[in-house]
Amino acid sequence: MARSRHGNGLDSSGIKEKLTDHGNSSWFVSDPGTNGSAVPEETQVDKYGFTGGGQQSSGDLAEEVPIEVLRQREAKWLEMLNSWDKWMAKKHKKVKERCQKGIPPSLRGRAWLYLTGGKVKREQNAGKYQELLSQQGDPTWVDIIERDLHRQFPFHEMFSARGGHGQQGLFDVLKAYSLFRPDEGYCQAQAPVAAVLLMHMPAEDAFWVLVQICEKYLPGYYSTGLEAIQLDGEILYALLHKVSPTAHRHLKKHNLEPVLCMTEWFMCAFSRTLPWASVLRIWDMFLCEGVKILFRVGLVLLKCTLGSQEKLKSCQGLYETMQLLRAIQPQYMQESFLAQEVVELHVTEKDIEKEHFNQLRRWKETRGNLQSKSPPRMHGAKAIMTAEPPRDQDLRQRPNIKVESLLPPKQDGERGAFDHKAEVRQENNTTPSPPVGNPGYLQPDPSPLLKHTTVDGSKESVSSTEHDTYL
Repeated sequence: MARSRHGNGLDSSGIKEKLTDHGNSSWFVSDPGTNGSAVPEETQVDKYGFTGGGQQSSGDLAEEVPIEVLRQREAKWLEMLNSWDKWMAKKHKKVKERCQKGIPPSLRGRAWLYLTGGKVKREQNAGKYQELLSQQGDPTWVDIIERDLHRQFPFHEMFSARGGHGQQGLFDVLKAYSLFRPDEGYCQAQAPVAAVLLMHMPAEDAFWVLVQICEKYLPGYYSTGLEAIQLDGEILYALLHKVSPTAHRHLKKHNLEPVLCMTEWFMCAFSRTLPWASVLRIWDMFLCEGVKILFRVGLVLLKCTLGSQEKLKSCQGLYETMQLLRAIQPQYMQESFLAQEVVELHVTEKDIEKEHFNQLRRWKETRGNLQSKSPPRMHGAKAIMTAEPPRDQDLRQRPNIKVESLLPPKQDGERGAFDHKAEVRQENNTTPSPPVGNPGYLQPDPSPLLKHTTVDGSKESVSSTEHDTYL
């Protein structure tokens, strides 16, 4: 299971389609029917920024949140972000519940940065990202990264133009990571993960969140031989045996190896599999609770697709089963349905760690010791903060946002939810420089006091003046 110098990949004897790109073919090459090729000049852009392809929102697969509810959720999230360490220490269950409901779009990038510990990592390594950008980079990795850029969500307006701001930001993040972890270099599956992050935050923040995902959430996934993902494939099948014996028996009967159906799912965190509304909802939970969410999503999809004899009538062989798993029925991937199934499926960190121990023992008995030594896996935001307690200055927001009573007072039931105003106060006068590769970042208004204004029909921002959603 050796890795070629040209990329991280699985041995071709184990999988017909490789994860790596050697200049010819790739598992992650975009298909015109899903992520597409070129964006037409005049197309309709959905609320996520997609102009076409399989990721474009059709409306019926996304959960619509009433505007009043969205505003209330924004206020609650702003309150949590302003006292993040206290909420994580004393009210983590409430944080988890709010992630399960879905993070408000206007605050998603900031919430992901805090959940993963990327904010702390950035503050403790000030200037490191700029230092990495100033370096040339390994020519081999740089060449492969450049050839992969146009394959990442080409139907998204941020990445549609060759050499545009999105592709430049993506190149910067991936090159910086290959320099930050020269022992790992670059793995092709990191590109869609980084692209999703760049849709929600500046490049420097995306880099540190990517570091946290690779080191804390999915350690070893992108390392030599991809042993960690193969091990998790065996864990998935073992858990499937308990969740859906019918589906497990069918996969075993046709010798369908776990890596054939779950590698792209897990390595890309379902970003290339699910409708976009479902991708974001799953990521909200994944970055809060850890890898168990990926296991639950995989188990739900396998159970719904292969979990009964009636469903198995249409797939009597290996090829038919693979085709069914590559074209999962939309109702199983619908945001509300999938989120509810994932929340209700009882698969815990303890279950995963117990099965990890069992599968690791079997691996050593049949294949010997792992070639790559990965750090221990952290099961979500709580575990990361406990392992690496932040300093007060690490969580300080710049500019600091203070919300004063966006929610209605409890003693007055007749007042509307937004009959009163919120004040957003900038605590320092320094103006941050625009992040690399993200034109969506606007300079904040230097005035010391900004009054909250509700925008009719808007579902994207807590106030008309708060353009910068990356604080």
